[in-house]
Amino acid sequence: KGYTYAHYQGLLAMQEALGLTDDQIIIKTNVPEDSACDAAMLELIEAGCQIIFGNSYGYMNYMAEMAEEYPEVIFSHCSGYMSNDVNFNNYFGAIYQARYLSGIAAGMKTQTNKIGYVAAMQTPEVIGGFDAFALGVQSVNPDAVVYVKYTNSWYDPDGETAAANALIDLGCDVICQYVNTTGPQTAAQERGVWGLGSDYDMTEFAPDAHLFAACMNWGAIYTKLVSTIVNGEFHGGLIYGDVADGTLYLTPFSKNVADGTQEAVQAAMDKMVSGEWDVFQQDVYDVDGNLVPAATFTDDYLYSGMTDLLVKGVVAK
Repeated sequence: KGYTYAHYQGLLAMQEALGLTDDQIIIKTNVPEDSACDAAMLELIEAGCQIIFGNSYGYMNYMAEMAEEYPEVIFSHCSGYMSNDVNFNNYFGAIYQARYLSGIAAGMKTQTNKIGYVAAMQTPEVIGGFDAFALGVQSVNPDAVVYVKYTNSWYDPDGETAAANALIDLGCDVICQYVNTTGPQTAAQERGVWGLGSDYDMTEFAPDAHLFAACMNWGAIYTKLVSTIVNGEFHGGLIYGDVADGTLYLTPFSKNVADGTQEAVQAAMDKMVSGEWDVFQQDVYDVDGNLVPAATFTDDYLYSGMTDLLVKGVVAK
């Protein structure tokens, strides 16, 4: 009920919207980020698939090479930064926007001023996400510190739960996540702290802990991409949605949010939607106190170059 599940639900939404039959869609699951990815894609090509989606960061280089070898097939990769102008594109969303909004809720809820963040891998999307989250925290609570613990895996149920418990042991009383299972939220529930989920409304798994979750509307993305192919309008390149176009959204706020949270989050979201302001349209300071000017945060930097920036107030390991 996390990232992968959300993609699957998006696939089903696309299937319904476009009237595709079950035999028009083939799904490969548990595909490692190694040569097994090539094997899986070859099987899909041999089965007659005309478009192949890969929803994990580590598939990127394999898909880029396969796109060169099979120009008649369209390859669509999620969360990376590589593409061409013919048959290979990259799609994702400005996830840092939703993380910033989650940070506002965490900063308003914490009582210990220690907030935990369970992160998967050290990639730009993950790092940009928790940096934005920390900026959201600091916008309402400048005394709070965000502690990040990596699982070094996109899917590790035991490791994700263990990381959350380790953060709670440090005194963190709000646990956010960018990993694939509900483990961090159930840990928050069991330990009597608060939590912010990812990709799916996890309130049912942690009714006394969960505040809300930051999600992406994968159904809209998949429907749009397949429609462009059917209509002969596919052009490759990079596709990034945001809160303004509905790609990113927040699940309903639970009873656990602090008073005033909905108003504070909505105010920040309204500025993003209007184009008046965005998370990284500002100078920030890194953990060493160095100024990082707003001009640094180009799309290239946000989606491919942010590999080691920790903003002030973040402790990551």
